[in-house]
Amino acid sequence: MRVCLLTDKPAHPLLAAASSALIEAEHRVTFLNPDTTTGSPSELVIPDDLADVYLLKAHTPRALELARFLEARGARVVNSAAATELCQDRSRIATVADGAGLPMPRTRTLDALSEALHGAERPESGYPLMVKSRQSRRADLVARVDGPAELRDLAAKWPNEPVVLQEFVANSGWDHKLWVIAGEVFAGVRPAPVGAPPDGAQSAPLVRDLPPAWAETALHTGEVFGLDVYGVDLLDREGAPVVVDINAFPGIRGPKGAPAALAALALRRPRPGPPAYEA
Repeated sequence: MRVCLLTDKPAHPLLAAASSALIEAEHRVTFLNPDTTTGSPSELVIPDDLADVYLLKAHTPRALELARFLEARGARVVNSAAATELCQDRSRIATVADGAGLPMPRTRTLDALSEALHGAERPESGYPLMVKSRQSRRADLVARVDGPAELRDLAAKWPNEPVVLQEFVANSGWDHKLWVIAGEVFAGVRPAPVGAPPDGAQSAPLVRDLPPAWAETALHTGEVFGLDVYGVDLLDREGAPVVVDINAFPGIRGPKGAPAALAALALRRPRPGPPAYEA
């Protein structure tokens, strides 16, 4: 088979290890960085010479344009352009998750953070609250705000930033990361980016040690969003998992079986297409 990586980081440990496994099995692996090429997608890819599968580990507009071009010509792209684009928009994520009954914090969308100042004294979800850039990207805005003064300071720095305001989830202080590759769940734990983590050494939980609801939530998330390779960040709210972030094709570091799972996914026959998104 021919596998093509659509990425700017083909040497990423996950991709590099999966590529090595595929090459050892006598498959051909190439890569294409959509953001360092010129010309239209039709000039980058010959429609009659498509790879068997394209692994889309890129989120830029140009990468999505190329992925859509490939899909329109019958190529298999993992994850799909539609699912990848959806996971960049935190407002749409919240709407889709709410419609599917996934446990997520209450979320409100603003066209600009400065709009939040009109209700700064009494925000809908109360304080503390989470302020996040609507568009997920590198160096985006993710901050906990504990009162009107902090909100005004943040708005002064990011006045025109489209944002989502989310209910703050009181939690254990650990951010549980569940990564899924074609239905296989891997788990890790990190100190939560906001709030004080508990004392003591952190230890990565094993999937078998998680309550069933946690893995079930992660798997259901993939079904709802049409994802094959993704990450779900969960916080523990009184023993129940709450989804606070969803990432299409994250950089999965740590789990030993992840590269083999990704290589197996590349060789797998395609599943039915992703859901139609109306949000």
